[in-house]
Amino acid sequence: MSVTTLDPTSALVVVDLQNGIMGIPGAPYSTADVLERTVRLADAFRAQGLPVVLVRVTFAADGADATPGRTDTPSGAATRPAGWDEVVDALAGHPEDIVVTKRNWSAFYGTDLDLQLRRRGVTQVVLTGVATSIGVESTARAAHEHGYHVTLATDAMTDMDAEGHRGSVERIFPRLGETGVTDDVLKVLAERH
Repeated sequence: MSVTTLDPTSALVVVDLQNGIMGIPGAPYSTADVLERTVRLADAFRAQGLPVVLVRVTFAADGADATPGRTDTPSGAATRPAGWDEVVDALAGHPEDIVVTKRNWSAFYGTDLDLQLRRRGVTQVVLTGVATSIGVESTARAAHEHGYHVTLATDAMTDMDAEGHRGSVERIFPRLGETGVTDDVLKVLAERH
C-alpha cells in the first residue's frame, strides 16, 4: 500500500457522503471519521485548484429509476426522509465543486462524470466515500476502465461491515490503482509544489 504520485491534473471524487448515508454505523471506520478525512482532502485539493467531485445517489420516490433486475437483496422503492440525498453540509457550499447525481452504484454509469473530468484534463482520481465494496469499488473499477490513474484513500472510506471493506482494499483495489491512507495522499499532494 503506497501512494507514489499524483498527476498535476488529479481530482478528488467523493462517493455518497450525503445525509441519508451518514447515519450508517460504518466499519471499520465510522462515517464521521470518513467525513473528517474527506473534508481534509477536499480542502487540500481546493487549495491547489484541483477539482473536487461530490457524487450523490438518489431515486424517484416510486423507485422507477432504480437499477432493475432480480437480486437476492432487492433495493426496491423505500420511503426516504426529505433531504436524504443532499451532500452533507461539511462538504457542500463550494461553488467550484462538481456535483454528480447517480442512480446506480458507479459514479460513471449514466452520469456526466467522465465528461466533467475530461473537460478539465483530469488524468487521475482519488476516491473516498461510502460504501467501500459498493459505490466506491464500482466507481474505482469504472475509473480504471476509463483509463484514469486511480488512488484510493482507504481510511477515508468505509463499509457496512469490516469484511466487505477489507475484501475491496486487499483484493480488488491493488489491481485498480494505488492505495494508501489520507495522510499519504496529503503528503504527496503537498510535495507536488
